[in-house]
Amino acid sequence: MEQILESIKQLKREKNAAILAHYYTVAQVQDLADCVGDSLALAQEAVKLNNDLVVMCGVHFMGETVKILSPDKKVLLPDMRASCSLAESCEYSKFKQLVDEHKGYTVISYVNTSAAVKSLTDICCTSSNALAIVKGLPRSEKILFAPDRNLGDYIKSQTGRDDMVIWDGACHVHEQFSVEKIVELKKQFPNAKVLAHPECKRPVLILADKTGSTAALLKYSQESSSTEFIVATEPGIIHQMQRSSPHKTFIPAPPIDSTCGCNDCEFMKMITPEKLYLCLKNESPEVQVEESLRKKAEKSIVRMLEISKSLGL
Repeated sequence: MEQILESIKQLKREKNAAILAHYYTVAQVQDLADCVGDSLALAQEAVKLNNDLVVMCGVHFMGETVKILSPDKKVLLPDMRASCSLAESCEYSKFKQLVDEHKGYTVISYVNTSAAVKSLTDICCTSSNALAIVKGLPRSEKILFAPDRNLGDYIKSQTGRDDMVIWDGACHVHEQFSVEKIVELKKQFPNAKVLAHPECKRPVLILADKTGSTAALLKYSQESSSTEFIVATEPGIIHQMQRSSPHKTFIPAPPIDSTCGCNDCEFMKMITPEKLYLCLKNESPEVQVEESLRKKAEKSIVRMLEISKSLGL
């Protein structure tokens, strides 16, 4: 393994390549990356990159997002099978039908969607900025939100926008946390703070001491005086939490299925150092987005980045 890691570093230098990695990828991949972050941070980093070759260590929609924002760059994804259950839950033709049925609505789509769905979207969002974006719109503005029903429900609860139309999609990771098992963990660790991603179901969020994006949860764990945390999001983030706070204890929240130790994202874990090495060596597989589709999808992402910048996110 050590030889593979060194070979990746050498190829990266030789090809002037940038490696971007999501918090949910395996620790060794995160440690090789030039930038590790959530979807918003990686989208923002993609805009600033000067490298002609970019490897997105994450899932397919993330590679598409980089290509949409940087069409002249060669964008690679170590495994094209790395999809996203949330993105897959929002199929283009069915979503288009819903959009067509709601003329006059502002369409806000989570970044966890295909380029095709983004092409139907007015404003893209991430878990870091979704609440702020909705809060920033006039109360009279009608909103169609996709695809995560749990994030949409959370935004409703925080804004009082009960008339918001929400697509019925979900992330297989965040849907599966067990409320009962988190309560049991709280009994074992009474001083532990519960950290939860807003893609979790409402009962989990009610238990949470902090609800936020992966980046927000990481920041909270760094700044909190607490030394124990129960983490209700994909456990890949714990690598960065432990690195920045080695004296603290981080406990992954258990899934409903008792046969599983952790609630891993099977798609994120498909990105391995071995695949990253072959991807850099062969400069394949490459993410492609047809130009007319790219231009349509770009508008929603650019608007998101503009709003995020104005809000200081």
